[in-house]
Amino acid sequence: MEGVDHLAHERNKAGFDVEHMKIVWAGSRHAFDLSDRISRLVASDPVFRKDDRTMLGRKELFKNTLRKAAHAWKRINDLRLTEEEGYKLRFFVDQPAFTDLHWGMFVPAIKGSGTDEQQQKWLPLAYKMQIIGCYAQTELGHGSNVQGLETTATFDPATNEFVIHSPTLTSSKWWPGGLGKISTHAVVYARLITNGQEHGVHGFIVQLRSLDDHSPLPGVTVGDIGMKFGSGAYNSMDNGVLRFDNVRIPRNQMLMRFSQVTREGKFVHSSVPRQLVYGTMVYVRKTIVSDASTALSRAVCIATRYSAVRRQFGSQNGGIETQVIDYKTQQARLFPLLASAYAFRFVGEWLNWLYTDVTQRLQANDYSTLAEAHACTAGLKSLTTSVTADGIEECRKLCGGHGYLNSSGLPELFAVYVPACTYEGDNYVLLLQVARHLMKTVSQLGSGNKPSGTTAYLGQVKQLLQYRSDVQKAEDWLEPNAVLKAFEARAAWLSVACAENLSKFTNPEEGFQALSADLAEVAVAHCQLIVVSKFLEKLQQDIPGKGVKQQLQVLCGVYALFLLHKHLGDFLSAGCITPKQGSLANEQLRSLYSQVRPNAIALVDAFNYTDHYLGSVLGRYDGNVYPKLYEEAWKDPLNESIVPDGFHEYVQPILKQQLRNARL
Repeated sequence: MEGVDHLAHERNKAGFDVEHMKIVWAGSRHAFDLSDRISRLVASDPVFRKDDRTMLGRKELFKNTLRKAAHAWKRINDLRLTEEEGYKLRFFVDQPAFTDLHWGMFVPAIKGSGTDEQQQKWLPLAYKMQIIGCYAQTELGHGSNVQGLETTATFDPATNEFVIHSPTLTSSKWWPGGLGKISTHAVVYARLITNGQEHGVHGFIVQLRSLDDHSPLPGVTVGDIGMKFGSGAYNSMDNGVLRFDNVRIPRNQMLMRFSQVTREGKFVHSSVPRQLVYGTMVYVRKTIVSDASTALSRAVCIATRYSAVRRQFGSQNGGIETQVIDYKTQQARLFPLLASAYAFRFVGEWLNWLYTDVTQRLQANDYSTLAEAHACTAGLKSLTTSVTADGIEECRKLCGGHGYLNSSGLPELFAVYVPACTYEGDNYVLLLQVARHLMKTVSQLGSGNKPSGTTAYLGQVKQLLQYRSDVQKAEDWLEPNAVLKAFEARAAWLSVACAENLSKFTNPEEGFQALSADLAEVAVAHCQLIVVSKFLEKLQQDIPGKGVKQQLQVLCGVYALFLLHKHLGDFLSAGCITPKQGSLANEQLRSLYSQVRPNAIALVDAFNYTDHYLGSVLGRYDGNVYPKLYEEAWKDPLNESIVPDGFHEYVQPILKQQLRNARL
């Protein structure tokens, strides 16, 4: 059956223009063409093979990663790819590598926090990869609490140098990707000390290894922190540990865009506003949100295709069994994740716009939207990564027993993705940051401060607390305003209720600690409202292609009504809907699942993932699952010999009743 498209019948059901949906998913015709071209370039290159990745030992895996990274860099240079094209090529190689932190954190840190002179010196070296950098912030004892970092950078005016030192075991830098074995340099975050006085945490460019023989420089202790969760997965990355024993660096290697230390050791703030540093944070987190939609869509693509291939039960008189995707329980678990992948894609597009807008405002010394944008990106990072991590695992379970096989692609995808719930801010810590912003916004409502951006709805808090839905029949829940007002009323009610409970505490911080679990729920409700509103805004745009907008409207309904059903208690407590209206919402949700069903395969085809990138036997485009599963099984190293190593020493004595005489 090789070459047969087992999903062709499913694809013929599509009631919309799949090619136009691919462009909508990609964001533009240019983005689609770029991704399509680069993904196929990678898929056709045998060096980028990855089907054996989970079977390799750590050393083999790491060496293989170095080979792929070097080959990718060669291809980028040989083909004279642009920066955008180079990013896409590394993305589709789909293997965590030291280059991720070099391009994703080291270079942006210098661009964001370095002076013009520092950028002119270091960026050309980094862009040519004559130096390879990482981002050394997290320590053994501190992660989210950056202000608690223990590494010190003490200025010595006698030599015009900073002395970088790790005073305790817990001050060891821990986790930076690329640090363990490869990085030659790092942006190191340390407590700045001048003239015996501390000035907070700042960044410093520190060389770690010789550019001649790659050995650690004097005073530098550096290595890999060991195996991580999963086979293959993030174990291709050399996450590292780093300690400094009074390592000296020139004064001009402190990143000095926002503050400087003079030759005499005086600490001074520059004329460049420090708030600009938040622009980099917004950039990183909006990228993480976009990555969430990609990871979730990969898992959903695998689970959807396999659900259409797999048949179980339901046969009558020896007839054909039922496709798993036709079971309502499967649809109720799978289709909300499909809708979430699209929802996260569109909120990611909006975050790209927000980042551009905030950056332009900051350059014009307009900081009016910064706090709101910071809270917004923090919350969306938390929401999307949590849903995606849980969603990948749910997709694995939706694939039954075969989903547990590495060849399904899902265990490794989960192991690679799940750290996103922790890095760049622990998800619950971020939710509490959002909650603080919401509580501050609510507290200022009476002072004439008008909320803006994603908190603008709180300016109508009195009306929202009195809002009562007028939905009378199930299809009324298809009206965008009915959905939006319900989500606004729920979010407003939760914020006000928490603010009132906080006001009962004489010590606000004590109240914040006591109510932190409730406050996290407030933040989630606010972020879910943002995603729903941005999906609805997407539908207001001119979307070409037969049936494309209608199918997106169905997905938007699935996303919103699934959340309404899941958090029905909130909506009922807020008084914005009645139990009967909640039942009608669930009735409409079931109807929407039936509308998604004929289009499910086409909707995941719109992601336009090659089989190479998807990395899954279960998610193959042609649906030819079972012969390939059988074929993959025989590739396992255990099957290289008929009788396994160790059998004669350990098992045969048991069978021959000779265990007492065996040499164990």
